[in-house]
Amino acid sequence: MQESLTVDAPERWYALKVFYNRTSPVGERIAADGRRSYVPMHRVERAVGGRTVSREEPLVGSLMFVRAEERYVVDLERRLTGKVMLYRRSGGREPAPIPDTEMEIFMLVTSIRDRGLEPVDAFGADCRRGDRVRVTDGVFKGAEGYVRRIGRDRRLVVSIEGVVAVATSYIPTRYLRKIGRS
Repeated sequence: MQESLTVDAPERWYALKVFYNRTSPVGERIAADGRRSYVPMHRVERAVGGRTVSREEPLVGSLMFVRAEERYVVDLERRLTGKVMLYRRSGGREPAPIPDTEMEIFMLVTSIRDRGLEPVDAFGADCRRGDRVRVTDGVFKGAEGYVRRIGRDRRLVVSIEGVVAVATSYIPTRYLRKIGRS
């Protein structure tokens, strides 16, 4: 009898929609399973009782990322039915893995907690149009994305295709190096 060898599937990043914005309990479940998760956060300031209160909130409500094998995220979605939904390939049933480099750039930009960072409509506009650039200096050094005019400013837009796009605050042109065109 020949023993079949199985190779463990590689861990990849996947996006989850977490219903009712309950990312904390889902993140605790993922951590208890020995997996890693990421929720992009930002600092929000509000006036409460005559003083300003600052706190961390999710940058994009109900969005969470998990790094795991495909079979784990499919099973997680099944176990948490009604609590999470796994992003899938467009028109398909397969989970949509996120390339590591795309996720690393997204985490770099969203971990800075810059006040000007804001989500943009990833579905209403082509986020990959125009000059592709790399930031060479400043707080976003190393980030790559596309330059778009938002309001009066030219801003860097970093996106995870089919999931989310965020725009940075203004970045001086001298800090941008063109690396391609879409």
